[in-house]
Amino acid sequence: MGADTAAARLTALSADRVDLRFKGLPPDADGLTVGELAAQRRNLFTDGFTTPVLALSAERLNHNLALMETYATRHHLAFAPHGKTSMAPQLFQRQIEHGAWGITLAVPHQVRVAREFGIDRIFLANELVDAPALRWIASELAADPDFRFVCYVDSVAGVELMDAALRGGTRPVDVVVELAAGEGARTGVRTEEECAAVADAVAGAATLRLAGVAGYEGEVPRADPERVRAWLRRLTSLAADFDKAGRFAALDEIVVSAGGSAWFDAVADVFAEIPELSLPVLKLLRSGAYVSHDDGHYRKLTPFTRVPEEGALHPAFRLWAQVVSRPSPGQAFVNAGKRDAAYDLDLPEAQVIRRDGTDRPATGVTVTGLSDQHGWLATTPEADVRVGDWLGMGLSHPCTSFDKWQLIPLVEADGTVVDYIRTFF
Repeated sequence: MGADTAAARLTALSADRVDLRFKGLPPDADGLTVGELAAQRRNLFTDGFTTPVLALSAERLNHNLALMETYATRHHLAFAPHGKTSMAPQLFQRQIEHGAWGITLAVPHQVRVAREFGIDRIFLANELVDAPALRWIASELAADPDFRFVCYVDSVAGVELMDAALRGGTRPVDVVVELAAGEGARTGVRTEEECAAVADAVAGAATLRLAGVAGYEGEVPRADPERVRAWLRRLTSLAADFDKAGRFAALDEIVVSAGGSAWFDAVADVFAEIPELSLPVLKLLRSGAYVSHDDGHYRKLTPFTRVPEEGALHPAFRLWAQVVSRPSPGQAFVNAGKRDAAYDLDLPEAQVIRRDGTDRPATGVTVTGLSDQHGWLATTPEADVRVGDWLGMGLSHPCTSFDKWQLIPLVEADGTVVDYIRTFF
């Protein structure tokens, strides 16, 4: 797809009309285009936005994008951030502008979204055996010589299904053998012997081309630095063994890929040890949660806590809700619940209370539970909470934060909304 076409499709997002699909936006904005609303540069707190409303910090987003670009460059890694985190083409484009090789995705619908908005390099971190989806991939490869697509294979049966669906295509589909992170882990081939059998099956299928090896170290059982690095060395040794056996002779480069958001420091260390192979190695990192980071799960797990000299990611989401009930001194309720806040890993974190244009720490306030449309707050005697206050909450798990909101205000530190991020889940 041409750059002009991709840019036009991104621009067209601003022509979408504000309507009832999009929660939290000012009621008087209905009928405006998203671009017209953004041009008004309304203030999140004083210009008609309704609660609950999710805000994405413009400054923190910029910081996170730049930090991971610098990190990948410093460690000589190609970067294909996992797009399933945000499913936001505007953010995909920002990631590409910040040096990303391409975008990682998980299922065919996500690939279609990325292609619609001009992503030319896609790594599908899954085995794809859906025949209609495979035929669509084949048509995209046939129509666009610049489109690069790579996906997992993890079984001979999967290879056979892919081959049957792809016959008649004009370009082979590049695949990487997925090495499982251990017995009982998620997907992937369990042993190196089985990996060789899968590679043999790929070699026997004219519709496929073996491009390398990959896996996900986040699934290593009882993960710690030693176990994760040991598994990563298995992965890089598999690439070396395949290369020695001549399995990559028809390629320009060998793909070796890993990297979630919890162990990319280990990936950088072990990938730096990859010996010289017969071809250049594309060392492809796939971390995705960094784009917004969080105030819970990834705040605890991020490798930057282990390597603080490399920098620090900043949590970029804040969910604003309003106190709608204060039935007792020890309890209060806000109007945001499971429909609005990620809760699959951790409950939201009460951070600030806003009253009369002023923010102060939410001292003595704890989120203890969520109903569909209510957040349950426990309040200590020192908590100063009143009906009508706005409560700003940090969230845990970026993936399930993004997927509850179709249009997310991008907000500067003073509350000015400078853009709106559209998601496609």
